Amino acid sequence: MSTALPEGQYRGPVAAEPGFDSGHGTGHETGHEKAESASIGELVADVSQGLSTLLRQEIALARAEAKQSVTQAGKAGGKFGGAALAGWMALLFLSIAVWEWLSSALEGRGWAAVIVMAVWAVIGAVLFSLGRRDLKNIQGLERTVETTKQVPEALKGHEETL
Repeated sequence: MSTALPEGQYRGPVAAEPGFDSGHGTGHETGHEKAESASIGELVADVSQGLSTLLRQEIALARAEAKQSVTQAGKAGGKFGGAALAGWMALLFLSIAVWEWLSSALEGRGWAAVIVMAVWAVIGAVLFSLGRRDLKNIQGLERTVETTKQVPEALKGHEETL
């Protein structure tokens, strides 16, 4: 009977097969029996290897997720850039239309251009002041810095005191 699964399917943890030698006894040892029969060096090596494997896997997962997120963000950024260009063009031609309309109402193109420019200058100044205010309110990565400071104590087993 074959135990192979189709590609991409995960069966989950498998118990050691009879006769399997893990290198630490009969292959039928429980965690407690292994702890009692193995030396401190072997136990530390097992824990160290497990932790190392876990960290490598977490880093690989983080890299894969970051790459996917950056790719999606790049595509979205390109679309926002295209939308900004289209919006700018729409405002440009709207401004030209308003300029032409004002020039026919004022019977002078120069003053109509000054009025349109003044309206855009006011809009620009308001947006600049709002952006500067919002920029001053940015706090940074306060929570990340705080939780990162807690990691060494948590590794020592003192996470309850934090």
